[in-house]
Amino acid sequence: MESRAEKQQILDKQAELVRQIEHHANTDGSHLTAIPTLHFTRTSYREGPVFDIQGPALCIIVQGEKRVLVGEDTYDYDPFHYLVVSLDLPYTGQIVQADEQCPLLCMSLEIEPEVICDIVQNSGSSYDHNKSSRGMFVGDITHPILDACCRLVSLLDTPQDIPSLSILIIREIFYRILQTEQGSCLKQIGISASHTSKIAEITSLMKRDFAKPMRMEELAQTANMSISSLYRHFKEVTAMSPLQYQKQLRLQEARRLLLSSQITAADAGFLVGYESPSQFNREYARMFGLPPKRDAKHLRA
Repeated sequence: MESRAEKQQILDKQAELVRQIEHHANTDGSHLTAIPTLHFTRTSYREGPVFDIQGPALCIIVQGEKRVLVGEDTYDYDPFHYLVVSLDLPYTGQIVQADEQCPLLCMSLEIEPEVICDIVQNSGSSYDHNKSSRGMFVGDITHPILDACCRLVSLLDTPQDIPSLSILIIREIFYRILQTEQGSCLKQIGISASHTSKIAEITSLMKRDFAKPMRMEELAQTANMSISSLYRHFKEVTAMSPLQYQKQLRLQEARRLLLSSQITAADAGFLVGYESPSQFNREYARMFGLPPKRDAKHLRA
């Protein structure tokens, strides 16, 4: 249990990180930085639901609150809880706390499996080959994690230090998370023989070839699993079946096509892999609440 002094340390570091991020992200939107794996997000209004795909990343909110739904799982994170995503996951997001005076501020740090693998190997820790960990989890923020984040962001003011120091601080941040109660979930990302790592490989293939018919036999062979084992571990890691995962990829891409071009609903459905326009319209409306044509018109308005 944290002492009053420890809580105050966390609050002080949060305030410092708020000032740093506001300096580099003073307008709404996503902001890239000179550190390739680090970017900031600022949003000054409540938003949602938003449908998107999140790749492997550590997300730390220093101001505001966000809710993420993956399958039937719900994750809330705020200044006292970070979010870790270990593989490409379609999600529904909602900003539940943000306004112009107190915008949502978030820093995201991409997770590179080889970095996690190197940290795990150097620490000499063990892991369970047979365990599958959820591909998304929420953990309690700590002062050492925030302190390292502040030092990482401060490097943006001394660009000459980034090549030498950024990787060291990034390793420290992930090392700190690996030492937490949820560290075993992050550990699975860097272990090539883990089920989580194998499922991450499969989701990457599915994301690349989402418009093609899904052949479970080929996916199982790639993962070196039986079909039943692949199905079970896939659902344990992603909170959805392979078919549900593919459907979300297809429908999100169809929505993007409808918004970014003058393409018809029938053509959008065909391009993302649907052979039946009626099935596409039905599944699209079930996911987004409106048929494709009406949804695109509503979003443009």
